[in-house]
Amino acid sequence: MSDHESAAPSSAPSPTPAPAAAASGPAAGAPARRRSRFGLLPRIGLAIVLGIGLGLVMPEALARVFTTFNAVFSQFLGFLIPLIIVGLVAPAIAELGRGAGRLLALTAGVAYVSTILCGLFALGVSWLVLPRLLAGRSVGALENPEDSAIAPYFEIEIPPVFGVMTALVLAFCLGVGMTLVQRGALQESFEQLRTIVVRTIEAIIIPLLPIYIFGMFVSLAMNGQIWTVIGTFAAVVLIVFAMTVIVLIAQYCVAGWAIRRNPLKMLWGMAPAYMTALGTSSSAATIPVTLECTRRNGVPDAVASFAVPLCATIHLAGSTLKITTFAYAVMLISGMEVSILAMIGFVFMLGIVMIAAPGVPGGAIMAAVGVLSSMLGFGEAAVGIMIASYIAIDSFGTATNVTGDGAIAAIVSRFARGHVSGDLTARHVESIDAV
Repeated sequence: MSDHESAAPSSAPSPTPAPAAAASGPAAGAPARRRSRFGLLPRIGLAIVLGIGLGLVMPEALARVFTTFNAVFSQFLGFLIPLIIVGLVAPAIAELGRGAGRLLALTAGVAYVSTILCGLFALGVSWLVLPRLLAGRSVGALENPEDSAIAPYFEIEIPPVFGVMTALVLAFCLGVGMTLVQRGALQESFEQLRTIVVRTIEAIIIPLLPIYIFGMFVSLAMNGQIWTVIGTFAAVVLIVFAMTVIVLIAQYCVAGWAIRRNPLKMLWGMAPAYMTALGTSSSAATIPVTLECTRRNGVPDAVASFAVPLCATIHLAGSTLKITTFAYAVMLISGMEVSILAMIGFVFMLGIVMIAAPGVPGGAIMAAVGVLSSMLGFGEAAVGIMIASYIAIDSFGTATNVTGDGAIAAIVSRFARGHVSGDLTARHVESIDAV
C-alpha cells in the first residue's frame, strides 16, 4: 500500500547522517543496524514464552492488571476494525480502476473455495482417523474459558461506529463507485483516511501487540483451561496442526505457481503474520503484518491492499478446518450419531457463516454456534465443549487463516492482470520497522 511506502522515509534518517561510518565501509554500517533491531516476530515469541512461564507463578492481583489492559485494548480493536476495513478496502478497490467488481467477485470466490476445500479435507481425515483414535473416550462439559478468565479491574466499552459486515458492504459500494467516476476529493479523502488508519496501526496497535499477547497467555496459563482442553484433545490437536501445515503448503504451492515464486520462501516470508495471529487470535488485528508480508512476497500493492483486508473477514479456512474436526470429535465422544451427508452440508453452510464471522478472537466459533445447533443437533453441553476447545487453541486456526490470506492475494494477482486498469506492478518493499 502506498501509505506504508510513504511512511518508510520517517524511519530512514537514522542511517543518512553517518558519512563517517560509510567511509569506514558500507558493510560495517548496514549489518550493525540490522543487529540492533528487535522486530515484531521475536517480541511476540518472547511474549508467548514469558506469558506461559510467568502465568504459572504470577500473583492474581498483578495478572488482573494485564487482563484489564487486554479488556481495554480489545475494545479499542473492536472499534478500529470497521475503520480498518473501510480505510483500506475502499481506496484499494478505487485504485484497481475498471474491473474492480469482477476482481471482488473473484477474490470472494477463491476464498470460499479455499474454505470449503479445507473443511472437506478436515471431514475426510476425521472420518478416517478419529473413530479409531477416540474409541472408548468420553469427556464431561467444560467451562467456557471466557467465563472463567481472570476478571479485569474495570472495563471500558468502546462500541464501533458500525459493524463488520456494514463496513464491508460500505467499502465495496464506495470503492466500486469511485472506479466509475473521475478521481476527485472523495478518493483523496479516503486515501487520507487510509493514512490515518495506517499511522494508528503503526503507532498504537503494533507496538502494543506483544503486551496484549503476553496478557492473553498469562490469563490462559493461570486459569488452567488451556491445559485441560489440550490434555483432553491432545491427539486431536496434533491432527489439526498437521492438517494446517498440509493446507498451507498446498495453498502456497498454488500461489507460487501463480506468481512464479518459490512457495516455501513465500511461506517463510509469512512467518511474522503467522506468529502475530498465533498470539492475537485475531485476523483483523493481524492485517497490517499480513499486508506487509504479502507485499514482500511480490504481490502488487493494489491487489494486496484490497485482498488482505477482505480475506481477513471472509477467508477462514483454518477456522473451518478446526471447527469441522472438533465438531466430529465432540459428536464421537458425546455418543451422537454422525452422518457424513449432514457433515458435508454443515461444511458448505459453515463456509457461508464464516464470511460473516468477525475477525476477532473467538469470532468464528461464536458465528458457528447457530449452525452447530441447527444442523448437527448440538445441545448446551456439546456447544460448551466446542467453545472451550476452540477458544483454547483458537490461535492456530487464526494463524492458518491469515497466512492463507497471503496465498489468496497471490492467486488473485495472477488473474487480475488484464482485468483491471490500476497499477499492478510489484515493487520491492522493505518491511516496516515493527515486522
